Formats: sequence, structure tokens, C-alpha cells
Amino acid sequence: MSAASDVSAQDLPERSPDTVRWLFADQLGPHFLDAPRQRVLLLESTDVFRRGRFHRRKAHLILSALRHRARDLGEQAQYVQAPTYREGLAEAGYPEGAGGLSVCDPTSYPARRFVRRLDAVELLASRGFVVSERQFAHWADARGDKRLLMEDLYREVRRHHGLLMDAEGRPVGGSWNYDEDNRSGPPKKQERLDVEQPWFPREDDIDAQVREDLDRWERDEHVEFTGTDGPRRFAVTRREALTALRHFLAERLEQFGTYEDAMLSGDEWMSHSLLSATQNLGLLDPLEIARRAEEHGREHGTRLASVEGFVRQVVGWRSYTWHLYWYLGEEYKQRNAMQQHQAIPDWFADLDADAVDANCLSHVLAGVRDEGWVHHIPRLMVLGNWALQRGYRPSEVADWFWRNFVDGYDWVMTTNVVGMSQHADHGVLATKPYASGGAYIDRMSDFCGGCRYDPKVRVGEDACPFTAGYWNFLHGHRELLAGNQRMTRALGGLDRLKDLDALLVQEAARGTAAP
Repeated sequence: MSAASDVSAQDLPERSPDTVRWLFADQLGPHFLDAPRQRVLLLESTDVFRRGRFHRRKAHLILSALRHRARDLGEQAQYVQAPTYREGLAEAGYPEGAGGLSVCDPTSYPARRFVRRLDAVELLASRGFVVSERQFAHWADARGDKRLLMEDLYREVRRHHGLLMDAEGRPVGGSWNYDEDNRSGPPKKQERLDVEQPWFPREDDIDAQVREDLDRWERDEHVEFTGTDGPRRFAVTRREALTALRHFLAERLEQFGTYEDAMLSGDEWMSHSLLSATQNLGLLDPLEIARRAEEHGREHGTRLASVEGFVRQVVGWRSYTWHLYWYLGEEYKQRNAMQQHQAIPDWFADLDADAVDANCLSHVLAGVRDEGWVHHIPRLMVLGNWALQRGYRPSEVADWFWRNFVDGYDWVMTTNVVGMSQHADHGVLATKPYASGGAYIDRMSDFCGGCRYDPKVRVGEDACPFTAGYWNFLHGHRELLAGNQRMTRALGGLDRLKDLDALLVQEAARGTAAP
């Protein structure tokens, strides 16, 4: 078991319909209640936004979701605004968690420690995932020395819930995974995909009040945010969430799989669902999403590779990320197997896309600045790739991601960034670093066409900083990566570079400057 066993994978009760249910801001769906008219406590803590800079859109989304839930519940809910949760509990009539209050296990280590210190609060098992923490720990422990693999968990989840399975218990279509069919680059000579635009919600008076409060906090209370403000893009109510899900399934799922890894400078949304933030607010249950996708695909003959790819994200990778966060323990975030210690430079921390000449990085940073969101490939192969090449400290990179993305939480970003993106766990999540030169970005996007840098050039004024950075990264970590069979060919390429010395001098001179 992990060192986190005191806050995870416990045999907690699952229901308590006669108590007042305290809901955190990521527990807002109906499946976090045990009775239709169960009384609810909602706490809005202002100090949360003083503990570091969050993206302005993220703060708006969370507060809007909390306040909309209070509105929809009406007299069923008690809504309290206070500096801290402890003060909010006291104001609500539950000092130190006085009896009659229950809460589903929270989604971060600090929050779990806090609720466990409130002896009178009834603690329930966590919700919103397709297997429990106890089930995952049993599955992981039973593997012994066998490596943990998302694909193995994903198959178990599908068997357990009967997702995309035929009558004989085999995967529909004969294959568990259609990832090979979902790796197309963007269509040529198109600025946008030929697909219906995402459904976006219409703001209301609650959104306007949240915006006024955030303005006041910035002006009068010294609260700082990153990014820019703008229209709300993501659902914050159950009704909005179901509308967004139906629209995606009807209009966008067919093309989702084909282009899920592709990037277009004129199409920031591509054919993605934009449901991650809504899921992470707890408004949709992942099993509900997966079953609706399966049903829609069956009724409408939707491309199977797209349906399976979407289901794999929802009940596969998302669940795996959640459970590893608890199973691997709180200290996992501090892993740094690649020995990366460079502090994140100001231009990156501040989302200063205008300081960057490299078209891909500038465009993706602008997407984070303006929307608080880009899809998984810009996150992994542009932002994460850059941070890995430049040696940014993994725990800082993880914090940067969860503070700046509207769907980012510590449980989301710790394993995704520390493990997969930054390879700081030395192979627990991924067998090799997700590092690449400009050739990958050129193949999967249209960014390189209008860029001042050439992805084929390593040294000189036209040298692509990702291509040069890739070789500089391999050279700097050659000894550490030498035992990795999947890196043998890449490391061998270093010996064929006649301009390696000039490249190393060039990249040392770049330092932490924006490319």
C-alpha cells in the first residue's frame, strides 16, 4: 500500500441520507446526494484565492458553479461565504463540524486532512469515479511486481460495467483499443475542422455578480489572477451539463477520435467535448457519460474508434489518474527522477504569449491565457514538452497546470504532469519521456507554416527551439536514459550530429529566455 493509506482506500460508509450534506465545489451533481430533498451546506471560501494565483476564468467557473447550485437547490441549501472553511462551518452552525453533517471524501490531500480533524462530521466514501479507491488498491496490490498499466485497468472497468461489450463478453468490434486509428494530423488546407462548433452556455445575473466580486477582490483585497476574463465557456449547472453532453454526442463525437491529437491554429476547440471541467465540478458522472456515448454510437452508427476513444478518456485515463494520485501517496508530487530544478520563468508563469516568437508555443500560451483551456496534445507536446526540455521543476509545473486550467485540480495534474509529461517518476506512468522536436509539432499541426523558425533546423537564427531543445535535452540526460531501450535509437542519433557542440552552446546561451 501507499504512504497515503491514512487518507485513501478506506472502508468508509457510502450513504447517509438523513444528514445535512456538505458539498465541496467539485461535488455539485445529484449523485453526491442520497435523497432528493436532502439538505445541503455549500461553503464559499475566499481565502482559497489568496493562496496563489489562479486563472481568472477558473475562479469565475468555480464560484459560478457553487452559486448556481445554491440557486437551483433553493431553500434546500444553506450558502455561506467566509474567509475559511472552518469559519464557514461555525457561521453555518457546525463549529468544528458539530453533529448532523456528512461529506463525501474530498479530492485533495489538504482537504482530506481537514475533514478528518472534524470528528463530528460523518465521512463518506468518495464518489464520481467508476471504481472505488478500495477496489483500485486491491487491483493494484494484487499485481505484485507486474507494472501498473492504464490499459489493464480500462479493460477491467469495461468488463465490470459492461461498457462496449458484446453478448459474449468480448469488446465490441473485436478490439479493446482503437488508438492507432485516432492519430491523424489535421486536414490539409483547412483552418478549421468541418464540424459543428461547441455548445456554449449563456451567462446570467449570477455570472455577472461573480465577475463583480472578482473585480472587487483584485481592486480592494490584493487578490491576483492570471489570464484574461471572457464569456463563460463551460457548463456550471446540471441542465447545462446535459445540454453540452447531448450536443457533443450529436454533432462532434463522430470526428472526435480522428482528430483528437491534431492541432489547428484557427480552431482551438477542434472536435473535443469540453466536458472535462464540467466533469471535474461533479456535474456529470463518468459512467453516465460513457453509457450515453455508447448508446448514441449504437443508435446512430457513430465511428467506433471515436466512441471507444472518448470512453477511454472518460472511464480509463481519468479514473487511472485519480486512483494513482491516492495510491502513490502525497510524496509522489515531489519526485524528480530527471533532476530538473529550473524555476519557471516569469514569461511562462504569466502566460505572456506576446513575448514568444515560436508560433506553436505562443499560440498555445495564448489559448491558456484567453480561455484557461487547450486540449491534451498542446498540454503534453507543446507546454509539457517545453518544460521538460528546459528543465523546469516538475512540482512547479504541476502547480502551474492546475492553477491555470479550468479543469485542473491537484489530483488531475499531479500524475499527468509529474509522471506522464515530465517523466519525473522514472517510468511509473510512461516508459519514456514525452520529448520531441519540431517535426512532431509540424506533423500534427499547422503551427510551423507561419513560424520564423524551421522545424528541420537545429542551429542558427532559423533553428527551431523545440528541435534544438530536444537534442540538448537528450545530451543532458544521456547517462540517465541510457538504460531505457525505447530511447536507444534517439540517443544514438546524438553521435551523428556534427553540429552538436554548436547546438549546446546555442541552447546554453538561450537560458530561460522566451523562444
